[in-house]
Order: sequence, then C-alpha cells, then structure tokens
Amino acid sequence: MSIQLQNIVVAINTVLVFLSHQELNINPKSCNTDMSKKNNKGGIIFSTNPDFSYEEVQDDAATLPPSQQNLKVWLDKKNRNGKVVTLVTDFIGSGSDLKDLEKKLKNLCGTGGSSKDGEILIQGDHRDKIVNWLTANGYKAKKAGG
Repeated sequence: MSIQLQNIVVAINTVLVFLSHQELNINPKSCNTDMSKKNNKGGIIFSTNPDFSYEEVQDDAATLPPSQQNLKVWLDKKNRNGKVVTLVTDFIGSGSDLKDLEKKLKNLCGTGGSSKDGEILIQGDHRDKIVNWLTANGYKAKKAGG
C-alpha cells in the first residue's frame, strides 16, 4: 500500500469517527476509554434479563496492620529489556493503602515506580534499603529470589 493511500484511509477513518460522534452528540474527548476494574462490570456489557442486576465487587479489602503483613522484596529484570526493578509483593489491603506505601518507597529511593494487584514496582536495585525501611516501620519483610 502506498503512503498516499494509507494517508487517505486514515483521513477517511477519522472523518467516520467524527461523524459518528456528531450523530450521537458525543464529545470524543469525554469518551471513557478506561478499562479498569472499577468501570468493568465483571465482563457483562448487556443483559436481556429484565431482572438482572450488576453485583458490585468490593475491591477494597481491609488492610492488615504492618505487623501482620508478610512482604517479599524481589529483584526482577524479566521482560524489562535488562533493566532491574525492585518488586515488593504480597501486600494485603486496599488499593489506596498500596498507593500510599508505594509513594513512601519511591520517595525513600528517589526513583519512579508503580503499583497494582498487591505489588509495588520500584525502578532500580533498592532491595536492602527497602527491606531496612519496611522492618523499621513494623512490616515483616524479607528478601526473596536471587
């Protein structure tokens, strides 16, 4: 396919999307494309059952106190193009508490990172620093892996 033909196809697709949004009175910038668990209704998009009701899944579990958390601190570089990350796993609690702990660890290490599904990912090799900080703050933490 030539470059000019590809550009024409892209332009036609853009116009079609624009027209479909105009026809439905939808602002394309306000469309929710977030596929997070919060907006997902268990994979059900539409039900023909008139008595059907969505069951809300409670994602926020009760957060265990630090003394009952058994955290494992891993050094990982799989699927990361050889870059090393420190992975803190087995956190049991709400997503907001996980985000708070992630923020504290990122500030401690002075680096970036992320958290989801009970895991905190910190860029770089900071296992010793993180294990020392977690044990000093009452968490049960130990090094795991190689």
